[in-house]
Amino acid sequence: LLFSATVSRPIAVLAKTYQHDAVRIETKGDTKQHSDIEYRALVVKPADKENAIINLLRYYEAENALVFCSTRAAVNHMTAKFNNRGMAVVALSGELSQNERTHALQSMRDGRARVCIATDVAARGIDLPGLDLVIHADLPQNKEALLHRSGRTGRAGSKGVSALIVPMSQRKKAERLLGWAKVTAKWDTPPTAKQVEERDNERLLEGFKVSDEVDQEFVAKLLAAHTPEQIAAAYITQYREQRSAPEELQTVSVTGPDVRSPRDEFAESTWISLTIGRNQKAEPRWLLPMLCRAGDITKRDIGAIRMQPDETFVQLNAQISNDFMKALGGKKELEEGIKVTVLDTPPDLGPQPRGKPQGGKKRPYKRREGDEGKPAYKGKKKWDSDRDGGKPAYKGKKKRDSDDNNSPRTPYKGKSKWDTGGDKPAPKGKPKSATKYDSKPRHKEAPKSDFAPKFGGEADAMPKRKGSGKGKPDFAAADSSKSGRKPRHKVSGKGKFAKSSGKKKTSKPMGRKRT
Repeated sequence: LLFSATVSRPIAVLAKTYQHDAVRIETKGDTKQHSDIEYRALVVKPADKENAIINLLRYYEAENALVFCSTRAAVNHMTAKFNNRGMAVVALSGELSQNERTHALQSMRDGRARVCIATDVAARGIDLPGLDLVIHADLPQNKEALLHRSGRTGRAGSKGVSALIVPMSQRKKAERLLGWAKVTAKWDTPPTAKQVEERDNERLLEGFKVSDEVDQEFVAKLLAAHTPEQIAAAYITQYREQRSAPEELQTVSVTGPDVRSPRDEFAESTWISLTIGRNQKAEPRWLLPMLCRAGDITKRDIGAIRMQPDETFVQLNAQISNDFMKALGGKKELEEGIKVTVLDTPPDLGPQPRGKPQGGKKRPYKRREGDEGKPAYKGKKKWDSDRDGGKPAYKGKKKRDSDDNNSPRTPYKGKSKWDTGGDKPAPKGKPKSATKYDSKPRHKEAPKSDFAPKFGGEADAMPKRKGSGKGKPDFAAADSSKSGRKPRHKVSGKGKFAKSSGKKKTSKPMGRKRT
């Protein structure tokens, strides 16, 4: 038996190799997607991908949720971030041992963890009870990975949601992936912070339970000390503090490209002017935190920032403009002596051409120090004949000095000959150099010896040895009386250096005979 959620070509070839006369049974057709799984494609800004996952987990509050990432580094990063927010999270990737993977899955089954962040290693062969939500933090590489990931939910007749986090730059890729997998997804945006809070309120009302086993005496004391409204507010606050706060997301367009729309809170706004601009090297990246620190506001309260050469206009929310000015104090100044002025009407900021100074006029020329006595520049010097009527005519290129006198040119007489009547002189040859060394030898002739070399040549200073005549010296037969040394071997007719008797000795060869 061979079970597989998707039968690709390599799996079919493998089954055909090892199975004979096998019957293939398909429980679902290729043209129909899983009816128990709801596919959703959520378009987000690339910077809001992790915040969108947090809002998804908070909105559904699933018993068990599985978040798929493409790399181990992304798994570790997201696990650390969710742990810091107080979520019960476990990681599952290929770098863990089998024992660690088993403990991670067991914590999901026991309820100690509710979110599992994993790579594609958890896309096959894992069955978790109550797994109602699968989130694709990174898009799958192919349609098989998409179907196997989504197949972790919607098992055994239960319903599930498979949500794809789609950055705006990868929308075309997500559409092709869904088309290849023959899956129809609902395109939408992630839940906002307001929608998450509304969903929390619904769960609070649905899960409100009253027990008769509570101490009535303590209830009476609590009602005597606090009003019912205060008790209900404390209950709501405690309920929300036990859960991670939702995140604010940037607005995106689902139907098409991102279109920047004005924010609703700046429909009524107040403009202020700052005494600093481009000429003072002002930049919005450090003006924005300066305004937030000085006025005790957030960046959401600041709208457009328009830079000018010597001043900057900033748009503020009309509801916090008065509090902002009060926080500045009596001097109405920011850091480094930047003064703040409230404008009665919005500034007239018409489009300015790039590369030109403000106003469209050139800056006046300023003389440098020491040039006070120098005459003013009158422009490029022209021809002196311009006063008489124009530039002189071109007379052509001047060839020789004789061209001015119109004298006849000297005829060419040919190449000059030798002075010796036209005949080339005989070569004298290279002079011979003097002898470099004297003919008289510097050293006397080397002493001769009676030693004859083995391979011929001249004799050297080594003493002559008496041998057998075959090239090897016979130390045993040498006359030891002349040298005064004791012979190494006795003349006994035996030994390595014994004299030959004229008879040839026959010996058996040792080892195998060579062929």
